Amino acid sequence: MDSDISADEPAGRHEPLWLAMSDRTDYDPLEAGLRVDTAVVGGGIAGITTAAKLDGAGQTVAVLERDRILEGVTGHTTAKLTALHGLVYDDLIDAFGLDRAREYAEANQAAIEDVAETVASRDIDCGFGRAPAYTYVPPGGDRRGVRREVDAARRLDLPVSYVEATELPCEVDAAVRFDDQAYFHPRAYLLELARGVADGDGHVVEGTTVEDVEDGSPCRVETDRGTVRADDVVVASHFPVADDALYFARMRPKRSYVLAAELDGETPDGLYYDPSEPYFSVRPHATDDSLVLFGGQNHRTGHGDSTADRYMRLEARVRDNFDVASIEYRWATQDYVSVDEVPFVGTAAPQVSNVYVATGFGGWGMTNGTAAATVLADEILGGESDWRDVYSPTRLELGASASDVLSHNRHAMEEFAAGYLDSRPPLAPHELDPGDAGVYEVDGDDVAAYRDPEGELHTRSAVCPHMGCLVAWNDGEQSWDCPCHGSRFDVDGDVLDTPAVDGLDDVSLSDE
Repeated sequence: MDSDISADEPAGRHEPLWLAMSDRTDYDPLEAGLRVDTAVVGGGIAGITTAAKLDGAGQTVAVLERDRILEGVTGHTTAKLTALHGLVYDDLIDAFGLDRAREYAEANQAAIEDVAETVASRDIDCGFGRAPAYTYVPPGGDRRGVRREVDAARRLDLPVSYVEATELPCEVDAAVRFDDQAYFHPRAYLLELARGVADGDGHVVEGTTVEDVEDGSPCRVETDRGTVRADDVVVASHFPVADDALYFARMRPKRSYVLAAELDGETPDGLYYDPSEPYFSVRPHATDDSLVLFGGQNHRTGHGDSTADRYMRLEARVRDNFDVASIEYRWATQDYVSVDEVPFVGTAAPQVSNVYVATGFGGWGMTNGTAAATVLADEILGGESDWRDVYSPTRLELGASASDVLSHNRHAMEEFAAGYLDSRPPLAPHELDPGDAGVYEVDGDDVAAYRDPEGELHTRSAVCPHMGCLVAWNDGEQSWDCPCHGSRFDVDGDVLDTPAVDGLDDVSLSDE
């Protein structure tokens, strides 16, 4: 156990506790072509829940996952089941109008009850529990913003109240409180849903990379192991594999960090969120009463200072406010935030008919991902979702998004230009010590080089294959991250996070 902050290494086992405390999956890769009613690309909460709903309606379904299901963003969440997403409803009413803001509120409230009913009907042991959720501001914070949010939530018939005191051991100036929200162990819940699909007429396929999706009758999903044909396709792969609607220009990537700490004494019962920059969140663990999850230190992917420093700053804030016995786990996660703060769920692009998308959950994927599954299942099964308009990927709410679209894309272009205008040192591989990494110039090419702790040199092109930006080293996760649109690669150039579909090109250098 860790009891002190290390000056050199962040505390805690570097692994999400959801993965540490559940069995890993071992579904087979695709062995030949498949023909199904619906193909679902991506094995996270949106994909698995959609597949389970369609399977329950009698469809044949195939879930296609590049790695292992539920080990991506869903496996790295803090798993709050709440419709309280910071201070969002006042802004939604202003930008979208009362009716669409109500759709968003109803969808996320309904998602909590959807999970609760599924847990009960399937008798899933996933530590599901009820708790109030709070968005709070510390002394000197935006008390008026809290009051506006409370007023907005009341207009939308949400279970809201205004409070000035909480159980937190730190001062709170004001807070929005939503009653009867929830938390759970997401992998325990979703693994059971996946088993239901695989044990029936469906397919759960792992270790299979989707390379392209073509609309049609039927649609074609091209993978590195064969073709899947389906009447409909749901692309729920964090960032869409097929990006005909230019989602890269409408979503910004952010990384944030989580610590699971054991506390001395009582642990908080509620779910807490401070929306300041960087944010700070608190929630009890689903199955261990002594563990509490703390999140924060968010930043745009590929930017900011050392990832190790981010972990240690988060730990310092936790220790400043809580009686910490030990930091047990630490991990990082990546989310995509849409330019108007609402996910994109529905028909993927104006020019397609049978390809759907679910993306841009912005850190609130437990409810939005579940709501997305309801929207998509309704659409595919021939109905029309009550929430389709607010989530529509083809919406154009200029009041909500125009300035953010310009800001996001200006930032990406500035990063692209800076990557090539800044000088890069020549690479002398023998001068790289174990643990060192950087982007260097070798014979006019940009090379990402890293020497691992065992002394092996890893060299790849530093040019992101998505749109040509230069990657940056992430010391805490030992990955190459693109500062433009958030693609991430391991030290051998393999894709960790899209939008890039292809890995970094190989560069062979003599280690001399």
